[in-house]
Amino acid sequence: MITLYDCATAPSPRRARILLAEKGIRHETVNIDLRSGEQLGEAYRRINPLCTVPALRTEEGVVLSDNAAITAYLEALQPDPPLLGVTALEKAEIASWNWRAEFEGLLAVAEALRNGSPAMANRALPGPRDYPQIPELAQRGLARVHDFFATLEARLQDRTFLATGRFSVADITAAVAVDFARVVKVKPGEQHPNLLRWRAGLAQRPSMAL
Repeated sequence: MITLYDCATAPSPRRARILLAEKGIRHETVNIDLRSGEQLGEAYRRINPLCTVPALRTEEGVVLSDNAAITAYLEALQPDPPLLGVTALEKAEIASWNWRAEFEGLLAVAEALRNGSPAMANRALPGPRDYPQIPELAQRGLARVHDFFATLEARLQDRTFLATGRFSVADITAAVAVDFARVVKVKPGEQHPNLLRWRAGLAQRPSMAL
C-alpha cells in the first residue's frame, strides 16, 4: 500500500493529503514530528535524504520526495478526477497557476517565517543543511504574501476556481498558501471579497478539512 510521510502542522504535506483525498486513494500515514527534528534523524534520512515532508512511498517501493513528483504519480495512478487538466491548454493553465501559487504564495510565507521566527534560527531553508536567517528576507516575504493575496483577488473576480473551469491542483496549492499565511499574521480581509468567496467555496469540499 502507498505510504505518506506526513506532518499535520506543515503546509507541504497538507497538499499531498488533500490530493490523496480528492483522488480517493487509500494509503497508510506515518507522522514525522518536525518540531522535535525527527526529519533530521538517521531513521528518516534513510527514507528521504532531503529531510523534508511530504514523502510518498509508492506501491512499487519508490520514495517520492516532493509534491511535484507525488502529484504527477497520483494523477497517473488515478486519472479521475483530473486535477492537472485534460486538454493541452488546461494542463498549461493549471501548471502556470500552480507554480505561481507555490512560488508567489507558499514560498513567500516560508521566506517570512523562516527568516523571522526565533524558532527557525539557522533553519532558513528546509533540508539537511543549516542556513542562517536573513532578517531582510522576512520583510520581503511579508510584502510578497500581501502581493499574492492581491493577485488572487484580481484573478478570482467572477471565477469559481483559480485555473480553468474546474477544481485543480492550483486551487489546492493556493488554498494551502492562504491558510499557511496565518503563521506570519496575514489573513484575507474585507479588501479581498473574491478571495474570501473562493476560499469559502473550497471549504465545502471534505478534503479541505484535512
